[in-house]
Amino acid sequence: LLRAIQEQGYHTPTPIQLQAIPHVLTGRDLLGCAQTGTGKTAAFSLPLLQNLTGHESEVRTLILAPTRELCLQIANDIKSYTKYLPGIRSVAVYGGANITTQIAALKEGVQIVVGTPGRTLDLLERKKLKVDKIQTLVLDEADEMLAQGFREDIEHILTDAPKERQTILFSATKTNKPLDRASRQYFSTSCGIPLIRLSFVGTGKPPC
Repeated sequence: LLRAIQEQGYHTPTPIQLQAIPHVLTGRDLLGCAQTGTGKTAAFSLPLLQNLTGHESEVRTLILAPTRELCLQIANDIKSYTKYLPGIRSVAVYGGANITTQIAALKEGVQIVVGTPGRTLDLLERKKLKVDKIQTLVLDEADEMLAQGFREDIEHILTDAPKERQTILFSATKTNKPLDRASRQYFSTSCGIPLIRLSFVGTGKPPC
């Protein structure tokens, strides 16, 4: 993992990475506000990859994003980070692409699924994707997903997810009442560990 990120030109963590990575590594729930270009993809994906062994046979991490473009960006970043980790497999699932190809990738076994809410729900309803063993749920640009009307899809997806899991939400806006309401529903507080809230972080370098 270190070799791969060094090849990407990562030498100094961005502010959001410094804040988020220690909490993600320890399994804490996290609500962070960070603009595009701050390095937030690495902030959540690198520690999640560090916690995988490569021997898992089920999906352990589900990452939801509002658009096909962001979904592909996250998936491509994860592919680059796992360049030297052949045991860790991931797939991007999104509308507008051949679902048969995505189903075939899922059948081969992956630990990480990056998807848009609509296609992810479609695969769940077809029983081609299972999320009952996930350890971590990431909602990237969660404010945008709620604004675009994906709340119902997300709720259906979470019906099959474990109640006790790590949940990470990233928003591009600091104040968002719908997101605050949603966070109370999406986060699990059964363990009694308080939610970590990170302050708003502006654009940093290098982007990811």
